[in-house]
Amino acid sequence: MIDVSGIGAFLGLDVGKGEHHATAVTPAGKKSFDKRLPNSEPKLREVFGKLQAKHGTVLVVVDQPASIGALPLAMARDMGCPVAHLPGLTMRRIADLYPGEAKTDARDAFVIADAARVMPHTLRSVDLEDETIAELEMIVRFDEDLTGDATRISNRLRGLLTQIHPSLERFFGPRVQHPAVLKLLDQFGSPAQIRRAGRRRLVTPTRPKALRMAERLVDDIFTELDEQTVVVPGTDAAALIEPSLASSLQAVLDQRKLLAARIEELLEKNHPLCKVLTSMPGIGVRTGARILIDVGDGRWAPSAAHLAAYAGLAPAPRSSGSSNRGEQPSRKGNKQLERAFFLSAFAALADPVFRAYYDKKISQGKHHTQALLCLARRRADVLFAVLRDGTFYEPQPAPSA
Repeated sequence: MIDVSGIGAFLGLDVGKGEHHATAVTPAGKKSFDKRLPNSEPKLREVFGKLQAKHGTVLVVVDQPASIGALPLAMARDMGCPVAHLPGLTMRRIADLYPGEAKTDARDAFVIADAARVMPHTLRSVDLEDETIAELEMIVRFDEDLTGDATRISNRLRGLLTQIHPSLERFFGPRVQHPAVLKLLDQFGSPAQIRRAGRRRLVTPTRPKALRMAERLVDDIFTELDEQTVVVPGTDAAALIEPSLASSLQAVLDQRKLLAARIEELLEKNHPLCKVLTSMPGIGVRTGARILIDVGDGRWAPSAAHLAAYAGLAPAPRSSGSSNRGEQPSRKGNKQLERAFFLSAFAALADPVFRAYYDKKISQGKHHTQALLCLARRRADVLFAVLRDGTFYEPQPAPSA
């Protein structure tokens, strides 16, 4: 929890792209400043300096510590002001406790400042060490955008193949992001061009991308080609589009590889919790980075249940009077963190211990998604324990059937 003893003023900033709304509140709850500030260093320095001269120590609290809130935090640190972060979801819930239904920057800034004054336990620290976290967040966000681009291009490529040659798409579809498949589609484009090239010309560009399976891959391609002899209208147009899509998809995948290498470098060199996180089955470089961005060292969460609730993994009961609909997945929480937990749970099915828990839920009548959600909730308990103790994950033997 943030120590607010000795704080002379609480400055809440509702940050924006061009300007922020700043509201300063004294420990007695009286407003001493309430204005809009340009997002520029001279003006921020001037206001921080005046507040320090008038009140002494000023606690600067923002609702977004990264992106558009990065400059105010950097300025506050440079001038010796303590800084803190009030998560947006927490701020919205606290705002419901204040009178009025207006949603304005001025009201939000006041809620941030007053929450820091009366509910300091809701604040999160923003440490200097988290320059690494800031860089990680920027890279991970870009990587998530690239993931969406890769999915979109893959679906477009598979859609074209389905239109002109469904049997070939059934073979290429699950492998559409494989370098060998993308090389063939980039170089030859259409089913007719692949057939005209012949087996030998296909094996040559394929072998560097798939050393052990080049011949078998080409044989399977020709097997699928032989299933369709009719030429579908639009095949010639698809032959122009497919190489471009394959080239674009390969470029996106190459960018993701570079980002993954940079994320791994940042984690291994600058963050002591990297090896603790990746010791858990199912947590890789990208998932570990997302967890570190949103969870940090986990000290802010008093229990594993709080962590699970923040990630949206805690089921919410739905009952009223005689109507009892049981428990349903929560619609709240950090969706990006929830997705990271869900994907890591899916990846952890290769581990015998976590697989046994998943199979247990399946045997209880839950379908695949429900069982994965239960497993993700269970893994939140494990993650909280390893972060709290700073110890590596130690696998336990799976219970016998």
